[in-house]
Amino acid sequence: MFSDADVAALYDQLAPWDPARAECAFVTEHVLAASDVLDVGCGTGSLLHDARERGHTGRLTGVDPDPAMLDRARRHPGVEWVAGKAADLGWTAEFDLATMTSNAFQCLITDADLRASLRAIHTALRPGGRFVFGTRHPQARAWTGWHPGNASDVETADGRKLRMWHEAVMGTDGVVALSETTATPDGTVLRVDRGELRFLDPAELNAFLAEAGYVIEAQYGDWVRGPLTDDSREIITVALRP
Repeated sequence: MFSDADVAALYDQLAPWDPARAECAFVTEHVLAASDVLDVGCGTGSLLHDARERGHTGRLTGVDPDPAMLDRARRHPGVEWVAGKAADLGWTAEFDLATMTSNAFQCLITDADLRASLRAIHTALRPGGRFVFGTRHPQARAWTGWHPGNASDVETADGRKLRMWHEAVMGTDGVVALSETTATPDGTVLRVDRGELRFLDPAELNAFLAEAGYVIEAQYGDWVRGPLTDDSREIITVALRP
């Protein structure tokens, strides 16, 4: 077996928050400049833990629906950890910055969930607050690389050897059905996790943001502030609550 706690530990190992990486540097810059920060889909809490270690003295709050991820996040003191989804946020004008990292924005699948989530984050921000997030640009067709031929061999922190691969199928309305298989090196399957990711193009994304009351302050095609073009692989957005 490969438990939910094992998955969370492996995620922490494979995706550490490293400000030398472009996404981490971009988001960390915004976090350290804000007094009160809300990280939606915080996972194991690495972003907020790093911010606290870097001397952030304001309020840091992480929200995630995954109990195993939050169990690991709660090992880090000095941060408020909350179980829940974006649409369920109940704060009003309490934060200067909200973030969604690691393409967590793509887990908002339906129009209804997108609208409710964007509105709840908007409400949680103070006037003048910012929502910073990234999402994969559909024109780059990232899902075409998610197949068993691109399997990865990994070793957990306690020395367990694994083979992992993904399979993806594009459905309707830009929603990709995704499975992640974790197996032993000889291919014995330990678990299969399934989910969905939604790919929005810039026009669709910006329409949802405008409807929720945001103003686009900046939008880039990568995490180093390159222009958003027909060749961009990502859509990086800084949205303002007026």
